Amino acid sequence: MLENIDTSLIDWSRAQFALTAIYHWIFVPLTLGLAVVMGIMETAYYRTGDEFWKRTAKFWMKIFGINFAVGVATGLILEFEFGTNWSNYSWFVGDIFGAPLAIEGILAFFMEATFIAVMFFGWEKVSKRFHLTATWLTGLGATISAWWILVANAWMQYPVGMEFNPDTVRNEMVDFWAVALSPVAVNKFFHTVLSSWILGAVFVVGVSCWYLLKKRDKKFAIASVKVAASVGLVATLLTAWTGDGSGYQVAQTQPMKLAAFEGFYEGREGAGLVAVGALNPDKKTHDDGVEPFLFRVEIPKFLSLLAERDANAFVPGINDILKGGYPLKDGSIALSAEEKIERGKTAISALAAYRAAKSAGNEEDAKLAAAVLKENVPYFGYGYIKDVNDLVPNVPLTFYAFRIMVILGGYFILFFALILFFAYKKDLSKLKWMHWVALLTIPLGYLASQAGWVVAECGRQPWAIQDMLPVNAAISKLDVSSVQTTFFIFLVLFTIMLIAEVGIMLKAIRKGPDSNISDTY
Repeated sequence: MLENIDTSLIDWSRAQFALTAIYHWIFVPLTLGLAVVMGIMETAYYRTGDEFWKRTAKFWMKIFGINFAVGVATGLILEFEFGTNWSNYSWFVGDIFGAPLAIEGILAFFMEATFIAVMFFGWEKVSKRFHLTATWLTGLGATISAWWILVANAWMQYPVGMEFNPDTVRNEMVDFWAVALSPVAVNKFFHTVLSSWILGAVFVVGVSCWYLLKKRDKKFAIASVKVAASVGLVATLLTAWTGDGSGYQVAQTQPMKLAAFEGFYEGREGAGLVAVGALNPDKKTHDDGVEPFLFRVEIPKFLSLLAERDANAFVPGINDILKGGYPLKDGSIALSAEEKIERGKTAISALAAYRAAKSAGNEEDAKLAAAVLKENVPYFGYGYIKDVNDLVPNVPLTFYAFRIMVILGGYFILFFALILFFAYKKDLSKLKWMHWVALLTIPLGYLASQAGWVVAECGRQPWAIQDMLPVNAAISKLDVSSVQTTFFIFLVLFTIMLIAEVGIMLKAIRKGPDSNISDTY
């Protein structure tokens, strides 16, 4: 592992990866969401034989295809960065992390590539049933792809199914199904995919309302609104449910993340959840005389209920986690951050002693060192932490990002319910104010989606892998200038790709659906 790393190298490497991930996630949720909407529309065509539904599905498939192509390009670059910028990470856990990525590439990617061709070019060449199957399998392929990516990410949040091999200095997989079916992975998958359906639904409703605002393609627009808003309402309700599950899992496996996105410094029983509030910028860890909030409105005991399923349960705060000393569920007492750091250093020293003894052929000393290493290896990553305060994520960033995500989630429930009411009970085409609301909701969908990932990833810091490998030990030994250069190259490249994609989509939207489906009711 690396001992002395320029902090600017860490910052620029993180910034480059964050840049790539943010751009990639602009395209992925729309792909997943549109796959469901266009699948439902083609199913309606298959069941009714009405050409209207065929042409409606084909229009949204065109938008899907434009978005899908750019998403693939950014995703490929993201995976390569693990080898270029995070080579220590790739070496240390490549046997585990690489498995789901390989499966994603072999299974899901080829599945998408096979059936997307049939979906776009097979309308007049295959039967209606086969084409419908290809459409759904294209969406399923994208969803399976998301599954394996999220399995890999969930493992970074909650590493399971592996053992540390001191001979190779690598963590090696011993239980594939523990990794693939981790409860964190399962919940993360459903929460992420369902939230992507929300974005796809918001996009379709917003674009459809633009047609209504322009007084064109009314039949197409109203039908699209009904399908998308129905998907969106179901998805928002299910996302709220999976979000509750995610909060519980974070409390069990990443208590510091939970404390950070609540601005929760001092633990207590019957802890309340902050509904709205403003953090005090002067608040620091161990600064007992400074209030953490300028103001806040709490839901009484809701944080305890979320974290432990018990309204009166104790929830540790940031300072509790750093100081330790509170009881854990298994009956043990939580170690302090200082104790974990010391045990991490012991693990690192034991590894060095083991390798030296092995090299010298001293099996007895190697056996003793291996025993010390095994006892302390759960804290291995803490040995690279220089300051206990480094274990605290960026509290304002995670706190506000979490509230953006949750508040917008509540807004989307009201939005879809309202627009469905107008679509079925009123004449939505005449409600110009609602058309504008729908259009302005599109960027809010993207904002909520990105905020969710900020909470998940920034709340995990300083860990590349929770408790196992901090980012300062995960990066490649590179010149800072080379990372800076590629950062700006990617920034320009991705921005050009985004502008091109938006331009192509806007051109397709302005052109509109086939003129044969623009008849009014």
